Amino acid sequence: MTILGIKLTHDGALALIDNGRLVFSYEMEKLDNMPRHSHFCITMERIKEILSGHGYDLKAIDQWVIDGWDTGHDENITTGHDEIQYDIAIPLDDNCKIKIDELAAYGHFVGKKENILVPSHFKVAAHDLYYKSYQHVSGHLMSAYCSSPFPEKEESSFILVWDGGMPPQLFYYHYQKNEVQNIGPLFFLAGYIYINFAHAFEPFCLSGKSLSIAGKAMAYVALGEVRAEIMEMFKKIFASLNETVKKHEVNMEIVAILTGEFIREARNFCVSRKLDHRDMLATFQAFIQELLVSNLEKKVKEHPELVNNFCFAGGSALNIKWNNAIRNSGIFREMWVPPFPNDAGSAIGTACCEMLMHDNRRKLRWDVYSGPLIEQAAFDDRRYAACTCTLEELAGILHEYNEPVVFLNGHAELGPRALGNRSILAAAVLPDMKALLNKVKGREGYRPVAPICLEEDAAEIFDPGFPDPYMLYEHKVREDWKDKVPAICHLDGTARLQTVNREQNPHIYELLQHYKKISNIPLLCNTSANLNGKGFFPDVKTVTYWDNVNFIWNNGTLYFKKGSFHPEVLNKSMVLR
Repeated sequence: MTILGIKLTHDGALALIDNGRLVFSYEMEKLDNMPRHSHFCITMERIKEILSGHGYDLKAIDQWVIDGWDTGHDENITTGHDEIQYDIAIPLDDNCKIKIDELAAYGHFVGKKENILVPSHFKVAAHDLYYKSYQHVSGHLMSAYCSSPFPEKEESSFILVWDGGMPPQLFYYHYQKNEVQNIGPLFFLAGYIYINFAHAFEPFCLSGKSLSIAGKAMAYVALGEVRAEIMEMFKKIFASLNETVKKHEVNMEIVAILTGEFIREARNFCVSRKLDHRDMLATFQAFIQELLVSNLEKKVKEHPELVNNFCFAGGSALNIKWNNAIRNSGIFREMWVPPFPNDAGSAIGTACCEMLMHDNRRKLRWDVYSGPLIEQAAFDDRRYAACTCTLEELAGILHEYNEPVVFLNGHAELGPRALGNRSILAAAVLPDMKALLNKVKGREGYRPVAPICLEEDAAEIFDPGFPDPYMLYEHKVREDWKDKVPAICHLDGTARLQTVNREQNPHIYELLQHYKKISNIPLLCNTSANLNGKGFFPDVKTVTYWDNVNFIWNNGTLYFKKGSFHPEVLNKSMVLR
């Protein structure tokens, strides 16, 4: 069965699954240099072009499946009200749209007896388009499970979904029954609390609210200290609100009220005690972490008969500190977080629901490098020259010049994090490199720069240093390496590590091997190659328009600003074009 999955609103995406294999997943922000979190906006003609590029046409599609969503405005999710309607549509061409009036629900608060694997069936009569829709929560659930190692072993798993518009909801997928059991919410705070709480304190209250605050706040907490008096007050506020819950039938309206009230009381406590906002944010991070782990442990203990595998999905699963704490708790024997746990994986997830329910397939065969190919746009920028450049020669440039290189290769990564194919790479041996990378990216100085490291060397440099190919856990830089690779050390001595082996990304693996040979350092700095507020660079031309680095490598060619580099100095075999 060939299934086309679509995410229409907020992080729009298009994904194709054919007989259990992910053919591609194109997030809108990774096409044509679109802004991050773009709605679905490509025309039907563009869909045909994408399908054709992979050897398919519209006639080959057995089922269209669209991710469920409320028809309310993003900003109103913080109040629980849905008053402003989205213009939900699939563009037919530049002047006409296929209006989508009906979708499955978001799944803010799943009922105990609700079967979230039952799709809704719809038809757009004007265009004779039949489609199914699964709840948004269902897509998160199955994108995590189907991409995990568990179905291949025919094992069941707990699955926690904590997305922006819902409290953390725990489910259990029974492999043999092909059924989802609703274990229930862990607690009654909506996932958007992380952004809204940060926005109540400096420096985030000094600017507009945006989804980018989550990543910034996760980095900023390293400036603060976890303080006992703040932690105690958070626990008192939460306990008091929990008592209120017992007097009401809980629904999403109640969750929204409790979430807002928690933030308001925390803010008032901070003002009355004149507390450091950095400490408020650091302690809040630790408080939620403790809340997650303790409630997960409690829920799992209530079900000793269930296999204690664990999947985590939703935007909250991008928090590497929380992931680490859950992994280290010992509650679960094995844990899985996909590289696309947020809405970037929703098109994949809703197609997985159909794959599972119609084809009875549990396992998705997939590759993280299944995004768009680098576009070969016409390039005629007289400021730049070009020459052939092997990966060995590129390693020499990184070592000798100590300058960032935009590295564009093959298909883009799935999910929000650059994993080597749409990366800015640089040597990590100089402490000033982090500041330089943050400057060229237009980012705050406290933001960290991640390391990309040979898998076999990671444990020597990082603690624990286990394989982490998707940058989903926190690792500490070992003391004897901090001075050797200062650019990848965060303010608290940690790093968001990506490990690489030969099978996962042979180009990056080879580059790191060459770099290690000449420098004795098996890692490089790795940050995403993108314009501020937009998705990954789609082509070399966009990088030259950005114009913030001297070197760009793409498919064996090095583009460089004239006067910044002389190939014959490094290697006479490099041929100018």
